[in-house]
Amino acid sequence: MDQLVKELLQGNRRAAARLISNIENDVPEKRALLQEVFPHTGNAYVIGITGAPGSGKSSLVDCLLKKIRRDGLTVGIIAVDPTSPFSGGAILGDRIRMQDHALDEGIFIRSMGTRGSLGGLSRSTREAIQVLDAFGKDIILVETVGVGQSEVDIVKTADTTVVVLTPAGGDSVQTLKAGIMEIADIFVVNKADLSGAERTITEINIMLDMKNETQWRPPVVRTISVQNEGMDELWQELRNHKHFMKESEKLLEVRKERVRRELTEQVEYLVKNKIWEQVREGIEIETLVDRIVHRRLDPYSAAAELLEEIDFL
Repeated sequence: MDQLVKELLQGNRRAAARLISNIENDVPEKRALLQEVFPHTGNAYVIGITGAPGSGKSSLVDCLLKKIRRDGLTVGIIAVDPTSPFSGGAILGDRIRMQDHALDEGIFIRSMGTRGSLGGLSRSTREAIQVLDAFGKDIILVETVGVGQSEVDIVKTADTTVVVLTPAGGDSVQTLKAGIMEIADIFVVNKADLSGAERTITEINIMLDMKNETQWRPPVVRTISVQNEGMDELWQELRNHKHFMKESEKLLEVRKERVRRELTEQVEYLVKNKIWEQVREGIEIETLVDRIVHRRLDPYSAAAELLEEIDFL
């Protein structure tokens, strides 16, 4: 494992892929691996691309890659695909769509399943970002599954969040109400050659005007990704937001909040695992379940009973 981390820091693509696989598979050494990787992180800029399924996020990322690479920046891409609730597998279609970039050494593409996470991002996705950061990528693009209101999970991970909408996506006002208005740093109206594009752009701008004034007003970028239109403007707006974040020290503020949240989550994760390890060792769960099912015990008392058994309360 030490050799794997060493090879990662030397730019070995195979080592990066193996480390992410180990993280996804939750190997026993995962914690030690992440501890070794962490000191080498904090340099990459993370951009989240989110929006409803069918809004063209993948084709948008595909076109954006060309603009980023033109500026000589290296890119890591994490495409989060929905995991099947039946087989546990994921389609991982984005790696198929981005095959044009497969031979570019400056681009690393990884598809990951949500693993049951409703927020569009799994815990292992955030850990994979750390691996790509340590791998030396300048920009990390995270494309989420697009699952509606819970998509706001991306804001906990990205430095800049791009929300992709389409004119054909139904009532865009309803979409914007679903918690997305607050997370977008940049709005993209993709497939802008479809009817209703101007109306969608107008609706977004009206809602932005109604918001309390902030230092950064999210721009609304019109794109037609399949024709590579609007991509220069989008890449420029992404650079503008990055500059704003650094100059206003918002980037430090956002990252401090992220660290605070990750620390809390890690403590909760370790405590929860420790509790369940003790519970499985010393208590017959099925007996409690049967008592609850037959209404001889309520789940609240059962939970308290479990914690008392392991001297937690």
